[in-house]
Amino acid sequence: MKRSWYVGVVGVLFAVLALSPAHAELRIGVVNYSKLLQESPQAKVVQEALRGEFAGKQRELSAQQAALKAKQEKLEKDGATMTADQRTRLERELRDGNREYSQRVSDFQEEANARQNEELSRLQSALIAEVQSYALSQKYDLVLADGVIYASGGFDITAAVLASLQARGALPAAAPAAKPGSAPAPAAPGAK
Repeated sequence: MKRSWYVGVVGVLFAVLALSPAHAELRIGVVNYSKLLQESPQAKVVQEALRGEFAGKQRELSAQQAALKAKQEKLEKDGATMTADQRTRLERELRDGNREYSQRVSDFQEEANARQNEELSRLQSALIAEVQSYALSQKYDLVLADGVIYASGGFDITAAVLASLQARGALPAAAPAAKPGSAPAPAAPGAK
């Protein structure tokens, strides 16, 4: 699928070049989309918002893990001197605690991934809109992103788009998590 996409893009590019009049200048730009996702102020705001949103749960999980570790150390240290009932009770607490901890970690990761995907979709929409706006204002005929095997530095407009994003400022704070049963966030154009 990817290979046919590359062949299609190259074919369209050659067709455009072959059909364009000799005196017309074709403006082509290349955007390093992953660099935009990493370095734009909007991406940094999203990362910080997600960190803040999940910091409390991470602290709770760390505290639970430390408590389980302390119980495990107590069992290893004092297990030989405990009564059979005490040892059995502590082993049960450890087993149940580890099971609960594993479930909470799994739930946390699932929730964090879902929120990250929501915010990433929102960010991608904003970045695509900015690239399109920049391309229109600078009169580019074609802007390529992922899938470019080679482009000379003259075609790379990533720095200019980043400067435009920085001038525009950060996106509003991250939206709260969607309520169960609410409509999902719209996907970014071209997102899979």
